[in-house]
Amino acid sequence: MVGGESQKKRVVVVGGGVGGAFLAKKMQFDADVVLIDPKEYFEIPWACLRSMVEPSFAERALIKHTDYFTNGRVVTSHAIGITESEVLTEDGQTIKYDYLALATGHADPTPRSRKDRLEQFRQENDKIKSSSSVLIIGGGRMGVELAGEIAADYPEKNVTLIHDGPRLLEYIGPKASNKALKWLKSKRVEVLLEQSVDLDSITEGERVFTTSAGKSITADCLFVCVGSRPLGSTWLQETFLKESLDKSGRLMVDETLRVKGRSNIFAIGDITDIREIKLGYLAQKHAAVVAKNLKLLMEGGRESKLATYKAASTMVVVALGRKQAVAQLPFMTIGGRLPGMFKSKDLFVGWMRKGIGLDPRAV
Repeated sequence: MVGGESQKKRVVVVGGGVGGAFLAKKMQFDADVVLIDPKEYFEIPWACLRSMVEPSFAERALIKHTDYFTNGRVVTSHAIGITESEVLTEDGQTIKYDYLALATGHADPTPRSRKDRLEQFRQENDKIKSSSSVLIIGGGRMGVELAGEIAADYPEKNVTLIHDGPRLLEYIGPKASNKALKWLKSKRVEVLLEQSVDLDSITEGERVFTTSAGKSITADCLFVCVGSRPLGSTWLQETFLKESLDKSGRLMVDETLRVKGRSNIFAIGDITDIREIKLGYLAQKHAAVVAKNLKLLMEGGRESKLATYKAASTMVVVALGRKQAVAQLPFMTIGGRLPGMFKSKDLFVGWMRKGIGLDPRAV
């Protein structure tokens, strides 16, 4: 007993992306929460492309963990191992837990400090501003949105988008692909489908690129938006949870979002094997379910009362510049200013900031 009250249970959250940040925020007054993340900040991930054309936008999209997570402990380090009661960190700490939530998402090579990440965006912006022509390789969400951001903010620049598939945005339906292609072409973006560039043959400072179809493209600036991002689960392969990883390296979870076979270990976000498109707003939903279940378990509630999660129907909004977008909803696909009103102006940054208790507008 401490101060007449039972000591709070320790919840360790590994990963400070969307899911981990929201879970730490939700649990901070109900448990002794430790957030482990290699960065000192939470980054709203879908805002990064706007930040490349407008670096000041990143001031609101990069949020120090200590700004929203005010009643817990932040450990700025990589988790490198776990036992059934402890997490081991790269900086030599051993952190005990009663409950563990794994939310390590993807292993993106981003800087540790917020200051350095802001500087990265300024450098990318200088690169764009000093170029008269831009080549983007990859026609997924990142490639399409980056082409849209540059075409909208720098209409005088020649933008070329190369994609090796038969259509853009192949992870969603063809109607959305066609609407995005039509919009890009209306902004003078040259789109080359079913072509690729040998990335291994590119040398630093190269200005002329040859596609697989033999077409030569001159560009001052190159952005590569292809290639699979490595999952942030490699470190788990050397732990007792290695048998809980599927063939893709994702953690297998049950309907309560506990790692299968584990009563006190949860997983949320991109690292899970839930069959749905991996999107930030779904990671938030995962966090809400896990927070509810953690509170129930810590209060001694019955397992039969645990909240469950069902995979979501596909709902994707792809920004096209600052005013338009294409949205694929469960029963229809729409493009233009209407979906743009929901996402493209602010990219949900104000809404996200409000969701973690911060002023939507303030830096």
